[in-house]
Amino acid sequence: MIFISLFVEIMENPLFALLILPILIFSARIADVTMGTIRTVFISQGKKNLAPILGFFEIFIWLLAIGQVFSNLTNIWYYIAYAGGFALGNYIGLIIEKKISLGFLKIQLILRDNPEKLINTLKAEGFGLTSLTAIGSRGIVKLLILVIKRKNEPRVKNIIRECSPNAFISIEQIQSVKGGQFPIRKRPQWHLKKNTKKK
Repeated sequence: MIFISLFVEIMENPLFALLILPILIFSARIADVTMGTIRTVFISQGKKNLAPILGFFEIFIWLLAIGQVFSNLTNIWYYIAYAGGFALGNYIGLIIEKKISLGFLKIQLILRDNPEKLINTLKAEGFGLTSLTAIGSRGIVKLLILVIKRKNEPRVKNIIRECSPNAFISIEQIQSVKGGQFPIRKRPQWHLKKNTKKK
């Protein structure tokens, strides 16, 4: 009973309606829009188990937020909080999506220069690739095709920039792959140093 009476007292406080509730609406919108952005990525990647779970919480939080707005249609601060949360939620969702970098990319390169250095560097880094000879608008070119994990995109772009800065690059997102060659994740070396000290 004490907690219920305290909760009712907080709800009836003018400060709650003027300040706390708009902040809650703002936070709820950030949460549900961020979840929506990540859920869309999960759907595009075929993650059937995770997408429905995120969808449930996304809509649940959205209903709570929109319910408060409809209950207070005359308060402009609720509209601002709702719209601001939506905008910031999109931004945060894109940042999180970029950080987790799920999925695979297909990179196609067209090179007029000798691609030997680029091919050898990519192979040395553990990336699988296919090399083809093709005819472009200006003569014979080399076509390189790679399928990589999204998290390795910056690394591959740096290699291309260093070895073949004039390469034409096109990147496509693909849903899934089977087989292929990908860089092996190197184990940290601290355990080797630890074992050496024991000897």
